[in-house]
Amino acid sequence: MGRSSARARSLRAAAAVTAGAAALFAFTAGAPGTAVASGATASAALPKPVPASAGHFLASGMSSVLPTSACLASKLHIRCYTPTQYRKAYNLAPLYKAGITGKGRTIVIVDSFGSPTIQKDLNTFDKTFGLPNTSVQVKKWGNVPTFTGTPDQLGWAGETTLDVEYAHAIAPGAKIVLIETGVSETEGTTGFPEMMSAEKWAIDHHIGDVISQSFGATENTFPDYGKGAKSIQDLRYAFHDALAKKVTVLGASGDNGATDSTSTTGLYPYKVNSWPSSDPMVTSVGGTQLTLDDNGNRLKADMVWNDGYGAGGGGKSGVFARPPFQKGVAKVTGATRGTPDISMTAAVNGAAWVYQTFDPNKANDGWGLVGGTSEATPIFSGIVAMADQKAGHDLGLINPKLYLMGETGAARHGIVDVTTGNNSFGKVNGYTAAKGYDLASGWGTINGPAFVDALARG
Repeated sequence: MGRSSARARSLRAAAAVTAGAAALFAFTAGAPGTAVASGATASAALPKPVPASAGHFLASGMSSVLPTSACLASKLHIRCYTPTQYRKAYNLAPLYKAGITGKGRTIVIVDSFGSPTIQKDLNTFDKTFGLPNTSVQVKKWGNVPTFTGTPDQLGWAGETTLDVEYAHAIAPGAKIVLIETGVSETEGTTGFPEMMSAEKWAIDHHIGDVISQSFGATENTFPDYGKGAKSIQDLRYAFHDALAKKVTVLGASGDNGATDSTSTTGLYPYKVNSWPSSDPMVTSVGGTQLTLDDNGNRLKADMVWNDGYGAGGGGKSGVFARPPFQKGVAKVTGATRGTPDISMTAAVNGAAWVYQTFDPNKANDGWGLVGGTSEATPIFSGIVAMADQKAGHDLGLINPKLYLMGETGAARHGIVDVTTGNNSFGKVNGYTAAKGYDLASGWGTINGPAFVDALARG
């Protein structure tokens, strides 16, 4: 999600360059608590992203993928996961065995600038993890500048890589369309007109069935926040079209817990929320922390992502009233729209392997580790694509069905309650996970087969 530039929500660094996409940040040798694994780039690492929310990179330029146990034993001392482990954790094998791979469906990913090496990098990623090859259809929207490796472009290229590789990893049969816009999304309205017009085009021409948005801006940074938020309302036209044409729109909830980035530097000292994740016409995807062994088996139940590097975004909107689908959780949300709706893996201590070669200086080429809700969002886009395939039609806005599933037997509908952890971050006390719906994890996370089946029957 684009924060100071795009909220590619995969973590911003501590300075709050970060949802559900968030900014890039690389471990540098010598800094307290920040060391690189053998073969990883040190201080020459990726610059802090300018995308407000871009993937949160801990290491880059690594020559090979390490098993989780090796990452824990390294100087990084974090868990690291492959697509194979995520597929195991979410029990996706029965779906694949039944032919439910997202085949016949298209996931649309929208990012500023994109990556000049996305197809080549995806090919290497696929070969490494035994995934089928696919061709990414790239659509340039507007005057997209030549890629020269500016910090902003590098940040967005990292986000693009994460989005494309993990949407494909989860729904290997789905087509991927990448729309690259020419203006970097930041806090406030900057970059959003281009992104929303691109999404409207994709929706009106039925380019895809699911739109994955790993960007966002704090509601408070829009110029008329607290005065009707006309600037946000004027940008919602694409979502109205999506609602009418049954296209599912997802948004990363953010990587700064119950707070988020200001339009300058730092985090708000009080609870805030971000758009488009907070929009009732968008499904807000929060973050969890998975504890897996080398084979993807859970060693303990998932908890709210809050590992010191970032925390899953969630809270009450300052713009939108409680939508009808949240009537049953009114005791939690009050009179406002609450986020997230559902959560998937996002923890930096549980980072995802990505492959990238877009840096003109080549210092960061190779394997990297990244986390954030801009990881969770493309992963969930793959789940929705599989549900669309199983249903035989597009599901459109899934929020009403998702809340009905949660309220009428969450477990049998494939919803796995997350009851541990909180999203306190910075100086802000956040929300605590609880039984049922909460503002730290939404309804929780998923068990793939039962969840896809229940959603498809909606």
